[in-house]
Amino acid sequence: MERVKHAAHTAHADEFIKELPDGYNSNIGPRGSTLSGGQRQRLAIARALYQNSSILILDEATSSLDSKSEVLVRQAVEHLMQNRTVLVISHRLETVMMANRVFLLDKGKLKELSRSTILDGHNDSLLSSGLVI
Repeated sequence: MERVKHAAHTAHADEFIKELPDGYNSNIGPRGSTLSGGQRQRLAIARALYQNSSILILDEATSSLDSKSEVLVRQAVEHLMQNRTVLVISHRLETVMMANRVFLLDKGKLKELSRSTILDGHNDSLLSSGLVI
C-alpha cells in the first residue's frame, strides 16, 4: 500500500483520492466513470508509475483537460519521464516542449524538429499540420 500511495502522490492523484468516500478503497465505477478527465489521467499516470515500466506511450495525455488539471498532469508526466523512455504524442505545444527530441508525423513522413523551429512562431501551423511526437 505504501508503494500505491507513493505513486498516487507523485502523480498528484492522492489529493482527490483522499476526498473519495472510502479513500483508496473507493469504487470509481467502470473505467473511472465517477472521476473527472483530469482525475482519470492522473490515476492512469499513477498506475504507470506503480508498474515502473521502462517504456511508456502517452497519447494526448493533456487533451480535454481544464487548465488546472493540465498543469497537474504535465507535472506528473515530467515525473514519469525520469529514468525511462517516454513517447508522448500531442498537438499541444506545452506538452511537446517537455520532450528531449521532437518529431513531426506529416503525410506519412517522420522528421525531427529543432526547438528553434518549434519556437520561431510557426508552431501553430506545425501542430495543426501533423502529429507531433
